[in-house]
Amino acid sequence: MIDGIKEQKDPNFYIDDIKERFGEKILDTAHPRHSRIYILVDKKDAPEIVKYIFYEYAGRHSISSGVDTPDGVEILYHMALDNQRDIFINVKTLVPREDFRIESIGKDIPAFEWIEREIHELFGVEFVGHPDIRHLLLADDWPEGKYPLRKDFRKDF
Repeated sequence: MIDGIKEQKDPNFYIDDIKERFGEKILDTAHPRHSRIYILVDKKDAPEIVKYIFYEYAGRHSISSGVDTPDGVEILYHMALDNQRDIFINVKTLVPREDFRIESIGKDIPAFEWIEREIHELFGVEFVGHPDIRHLLLADDWPEGKYPLRKDFRKDF
């Protein structure tokens, strides 16, 4: 442990530690290759688990990505553990169409603010508690309710 940070070269350490800490909140895990760990969680649990990785493992927020699926927008939080042989822990969650809201991580960790703004603008996901959700990429006069990376987007304006 370095300055209170959990450090381990074996990726299975992180899978086991997260499963032990969060129990049934972990819906599934995958470890397709040495440097990649995927953790599937419900959207209500994603912020807590991402913050745990950030603070307990010194996980650097590399990027987050959104994918439009038939059921909603899948968000992947890609966290790099640079001091641990470049291991990436990817937390995956689904924000379902019937409730397009998820708690903002950016309200607690500023590194997430811009990507949450991007996902909001491009997919329409509402990040509850975000400190500054104004436009980042699209023009200020972009039509409300038009999300250019959603599969149902039609440029009819």
